[in-house]
Amino acid sequence: MSKSLRLSEKWFRRGLWLVAVVFASFLIGLGSAVVGDLPQVERVRTTDDFIDHAAADPLRATVKASEVAEQNAERELEQAELQLAAAQQASRNARETFGNWLATRRATAQPDQDTELIARTRALDALKADEDKQQRRVGAQRQVALDARQADQSARQQLDVLEQAADEKLQAEYRRIELRVFGLRLALTLPLLGIAGWLFVKKRKSTYWPFVWGFIYFALFAFFVELVPYLPSYGGYVRYIVGIVVTVLVGRYAIVALNNYLARQKLAELQPDQVRREELSYDTALTRLSKSVCPGCERPVDLKNPDIDFCPHCGIGLFDRCGHCTARKSAFSKFCHQCGTSAGAPAQSVTSDTQPASAV
Repeated sequence: MSKSLRLSEKWFRRGLWLVAVVFASFLIGLGSAVVGDLPQVERVRTTDDFIDHAAADPLRATVKASEVAEQNAERELEQAELQLAAAQQASRNARETFGNWLATRRATAQPDQDTELIARTRALDALKADEDKQQRRVGAQRQVALDARQADQSARQQLDVLEQAADEKLQAEYRRIELRVFGLRLALTLPLLGIAGWLFVKKRKSTYWPFVWGFIYFALFAFFVELVPYLPSYGGYVRYIVGIVVTVLVGRYAIVALNNYLARQKLAELQPDQVRREELSYDTALTRLSKSVCPGCERPVDLKNPDIDFCPHCGIGLFDRCGHCTARKSAFSKFCHQCGTSAGAPAQSVTSDTQPASAV
């Protein structure tokens, strides 16, 4: 159609298409904001919303207390191990000293040193008793840490069972929320798609067609971008079924539209040539002629052949003669390309043109 438009009209139409695109972009931005905020109508759920608190709270308290007890036991164990190491070192040093002294006494064999022998022996016994005490303290702290660790593990195992059951409930709730949000998206986008379909059928060639096409683009974007990606899958069954349904509906519409179009074409081809050419718009006829197809039946025609004046398929007139200069011109042209005479002007007779000459 662009070849049949005036230069200024072409630029105006390009500007109007730009208006349509800009209008669609603002609508898309608004729609994306609305659709993006739809999940906020649902409260954010967590696992804690579905867990059995009567059973979980004591277990959590046990875990917390066990962690504290284990940490305290670890600190006490570190101190006890240090004191044990010190006691063992003191005991070893005392034993070495006692052994050296005992060897010296045996060499000198002095009876007056029996009292010191008894004292040294008692000191060794005291060090050994302290070493045993620290060893028992280390063992006790290890037992406390082990009990706390086992209690923590047992409580965590029971808590994991409760959290797993709660997580299953949370996932089920997420699926229900997803369906509800998808239902809201569907309730928002389907009416838009319906309105866009009605506008396409009824108003796409109206005066305000840029806004019509802008809304159509917005509705298509909302459906295929804001709705289809969030379609629940359920293993692919839902998407395949929806795809089949949409394909059947679109295919049925296309088949019915094609049959109606062919029926209208057959009825149009039965009408007189002049009536058919009057029903065709000037721009439509020029567009089809520029594509080397018949304006009436849209079948290919060799328009460059000077012997073809009528469509060989439907019989509509493609070329005729100017009523003024008899030049061969398109039957759909409004003016003669050679003399500029209007195509609707009455034909001038040759006798009237030559009568003055004969009179002279």
